[in-house]
Amino acid sequence: MKQVPLLCAAMLISAGPALGAGGPLGIDHQLNMHNSGIWKRSTQNAVLGLAVTADVAAALWEGGDSRLGKTLWQSIDSTVLATAAADAGKLVFRRERPTETSDPNKWFQSGNHYSFPSAEVSAIAGMVTPFVLEYGHDHPAVYVLELLPAYTAVARMRVRAHWQTDVLAGWAVGTASGYYAHSRDSPFILSVLPGGVGAGYRKRW
Repeated sequence: MKQVPLLCAAMLISAGPALGAGGPLGIDHQLNMHNSGIWKRSTQNAVLGLAVTADVAAALWEGGDSRLGKTLWQSIDSTVLATAAADAGKLVFRRERPTETSDPNKWFQSGNHYSFPSAEVSAIAGMVTPFVLEYGHDHPAVYVLELLPAYTAVARMRVRAHWQTDVLAGWAVGTASGYYAHSRDSPFILSVLPGGVGAGYRKRW
């Protein structure tokens, strides 16, 4: 099961026929536009929205006193941090999206060009990483969660919102955020919320 992230990365690099190539790793190319089925933009939004909602709802229900609760709140910390880091990167690199150009080497452009890195891949990779780190050794099946950022990455490329290196960088940002959040003894967001939240709503019932 520990091979899942490597298999997902290989899938991203090889997904679809090359219609041009370039970028920092020489792997960036447009995929054939496919905004339907599981790749449809509304489906992408639903997957991300459900994942975030489930994460927050479970954290509020469980609180932060248990092993699971602490991991849930670390996941929320990581998601917020990963999203902020990715959004900051977009403002710095200003790379044009595949919908805007067929040239993956257009960086630091004027105007609103926010392809690098992928914030959605960053967010969902940040969300799952604390669970992988906490439970992966005891329960290898948890590595299946890496399929969520893999799906998001491929879906974002399918609708030509991102290049291959955009989603790989987003995945790296999310993973790094997850490592950082998991390393903290006390989840940050939980520490600034009212004390009752830390106990969890489960204990009130």
